[in-house]
Amino acid sequence: MPEYPRKAPSVTALTTNGGRCRFNPNIYSNGKVCLSILGTWRGEPGEEWSPAQGLESILLSIQSLMSSNPYENEPGFEDANEVSDKKNQKDYVQKIHHETLRISVIQRLEGYLGIGSNAPSPGPRDEVDDTETELDEADIPFEPFKDLCKRRFRWYYDSYLAAVAKGKEEVKDGHLFQRMPFEGSSNIMEGKFNWTELERRLRAIKAALDAEVEDWAAQGQTQKVRENTVGVNLRRQFEQIVESYKQADTAHNLELEDNNPLVWVFTYIGKPMTNLDGGLFRIRLNFSPRFPEEQPRIKLETPIFHHRIAADGTPCYFGASNRRDDVKSHLEAILDALEEEDPAFDPRARVNPEAFDLYWGKNDSRKVYNRKLRRSVQESMDCM
Repeated sequence: MPEYPRKAPSVTALTTNGGRCRFNPNIYSNGKVCLSILGTWRGEPGEEWSPAQGLESILLSIQSLMSSNPYENEPGFEDANEVSDKKNQKDYVQKIHHETLRISVIQRLEGYLGIGSNAPSPGPRDEVDDTETELDEADIPFEPFKDLCKRRFRWYYDSYLAAVAKGKEEVKDGHLFQRMPFEGSSNIMEGKFNWTELERRLRAIKAALDAEVEDWAAQGQTQKVRENTVGVNLRRQFEQIVESYKQADTAHNLELEDNNPLVWVFTYIGKPMTNLDGGLFRIRLNFSPRFPEEQPRIKLETPIFHHRIAADGTPCYFGASNRRDDVKSHLEAILDALEEEDPAFDPRARVNPEAFDLYWGKNDSRKVYNRKLRRSVQESMDCM
């Protein structure tokens, strides 16, 4: 708005499933975001907007709403009946988890990949959700984040499956969502649970993402891709990195698979005097013909039990974000994630739930983690 920063900007939530889902007491199904900093909710003195604040303050305030217990954001939460209130909290969190997976993860990725659900939706109101049709890519908002969403899905796939397994234990498929006291007739999130269907769709998305990567590799074998700007650029980077490894006298090895500029194979030798010492790991890098707009898909083909490596070998790393077009920065960031001896706790890196929970757990869980990691390192020699 033209009055910014004298006045707070206008904020609208867009992920609402067409006005049917209210993901928080303060984030309405019509898109309204109720926060004192935005002037959309009455607040205490000092909580309102001032020109000294910026967009970061607003984003942090919205992020704070996305807690593990969103029910407590409802005004009057402190005065609610303890017994019924605890049940409401549990019921509300369950349906928020279900709809977060269904709408903000599954539905979005199905749209990006051009796939859809063949079974009745577990979603709102009717036996078949007529709002959840296959989406054209042009209909998906936030297009600049398309590749990011795909890569993050690969990171958190195991966590999504774990959430589904937990949901199945807590509530049966077909059970209706419970209406909350603060949900009115025009601002409600109705529906029923179908964790089994969500699991099927998650697995279908993972298969489609894997197929997309293999399609990139096939395109890399064509003369057209080999001779275009991306193919030439990647081959030049490959040659430069190989030469730098020779000059540094490193034991790591890098090669092109079948002379394909879009498929690199990196052999990593575990760093001496660490838990990785003696390990020998094969890492596959697949590049898109649209690199760097689409970032590389990287996978450790040699199994390893590591808190930064997903069960399928997808590494979680952050260091290459400022140099997206530099492949060497990606390789260095992966090795940093593998070798970091005293990392700071980062919930974004929970890509291997079992390893992550052991690494950051209590008592002797770190010892258990180290034993499992060392065992996988020892076994890596037999996998090459």
